[in-house]
Amino acid sequence: MIKQKKKKTVGALRNLYIMLLILFLYVPIAMVVLFSFNTSEMNIVFEGFTLKWYGSFYENRTLMESLENTLIIAVASTFISVVIGTIGAVGLGKYDFFGKKMVDALLYVPIVIPEIVLGVALLSLFTLMDLYMGLGTMILGHVTFCIPFVVISVRARLAGFDKSLEEASMDLGGNHLATFCNVTLPLIMPGVVSGAMLSMSLSLDDIVISFFCSGPGSTTLPLKILDMVKHGVSPEVNALSSIITFIIIICISLDAGAQLKKVKLGTI
Repeated sequence: MIKQKKKKTVGALRNLYIMLLILFLYVPIAMVVLFSFNTSEMNIVFEGFTLKWYGSFYENRTLMESLENTLIIAVASTFISVVIGTIGAVGLGKYDFFGKKMVDALLYVPIVIPEIVLGVALLSLFTLMDLYMGLGTMILGHVTFCIPFVVISVRARLAGFDKSLEEASMDLGGNHLATFCNVTLPLIMPGVVSGAMLSMSLSLDDIVISFFCSGPGSTTLPLKILDMVKHGVSPEVNALSSIITFIIIICISLDAGAQLKKVKLGTI
């Protein structure tokens, strides 16, 4: 009886902990969605229900320009990071060369150092090179801290890679490029996709690196919202944030459904 009571108590405490954790994570998001329906432009106290912000936020030119810049930077930096990171991960995972351990160690530097240090370093470098500060420098800055995440994700996938499959492809007449495209890349694709999604997420919500690498006309959505905080965030921002949240939830749900379907079919 005592053991059963202990198990029930532990189970109740575990459920309470999980519930509090979920509330801690999702209540702020729920508040953003709630205040996107607020009639008050000050957006401090919920005064009434309205849908007008969902029909007017796209008319906010500066807000939409910042969103466009954010998407351009995120897509471009993710693409470049995935290409460079995948090639680098395959090279580090399959080949031994002089200085490999040093390269392995240096990959973690952009991850572990404070973002403000990396931002100041990039600003100094771009200034020394006399580069025009704008979307180009922001893309380069985002690529700098996204590449290590792609390399780590792909290398994790390569850890359980069966090299005999590549050898079989080569024995059957495939060259290095054909083997990589038809054998290696499909097998490590989950790691590549994970690295791409991680890079996309990091780029979309980055503030510090974007602040130091930005220039005239290259404000991103996070920087725009940060600037608006000084005067008050309008419900239009909440409406746009809610739409982005719903899109992400739909994408996650579709991916979860696809993974569940694969499990039922026995393909994974």
